[in-house]
Amino acid sequence: MSDEVQNMKVIVNGAGGRMGQVLCSIIEKSEKYQLAAKVSAEFETDEANLIFKGIGEFHGQADIIIDFSHHSATKDLCDYALENNLALIIATTGHNEDEIAMINEASKKVAIFKSGNMSLGVALVGCLAKIAAKAFPDADIEIIEKHHNQKLDVPSGTALLLADAIKSVKPESTYNIGRHENGKRTKDEIGIHSIRMGGEIGTHEIIFATNSQVITISHKSENRALFAEGALSAADFLIKQEPGMYNMDNILE
Repeated sequence: MSDEVQNMKVIVNGAGGRMGQVLCSIIEKSEKYQLAAKVSAEFETDEANLIFKGIGEFHGQADIIIDFSHHSATKDLCDYALENNLALIIATTGHNEDEIAMINEASKKVAIFKSGNMSLGVALVGCLAKIAAKAFPDADIEIIEKHHNQKLDVPSGTALLLADAIKSVKPESTYNIGRHENGKRTKDEIGIHSIRMGGEIGTHEIIFATNSQVITISHKSENRALFAEGALSAADFLIKQEPGMYNMDNILE
């Protein structure tokens, strides 16, 4: 396949949600991408306008699926991707062990990109966090995440993504989510704290504290277009890959 794919036909799953609406708007204004289908459980199927209640109702041509819905859609997405030999971008969080197993199994036959955050900036923060964790192995580490007051999952998938990045270089790490009652730290814990307020799009802060200094790495999302643009960058990358599991680290590399 050529390095540049024009008129990439995209199925947006979760098109009725906040991120899905932003992504559809960007695709509809783009000359590079084409909206194959808008799928959401909130919709009533209207084939003439490319609107479908379930992904299984769409039988047209597509190149890739971008999912901004809910982890409960995992089986339907994996089955559809396998049946139609489509690359799949999973931009949702909160998957349980069975759903992760489904994704891993599907990735043996189709290319799948999974990330708890579609921001390249967040991926860079993860890389910087690993460097800091190596440089200050005895530091106390705390992660603070802030999101809007309607966000369901706690902690955010991005906070867990960043914690996992640190754990990859400090495998002895344990997660203390929402510390309460006893605030005394253990040596290897990573504290993770969630704040829900107003229309906050997303701020993540990682603090490394020693007895002599504090290092803070942070990322603030200014608008949701950031994640939609990141998902399309992931699509540009994934459409050229062989079957397998990919994430933002692969793009940075």
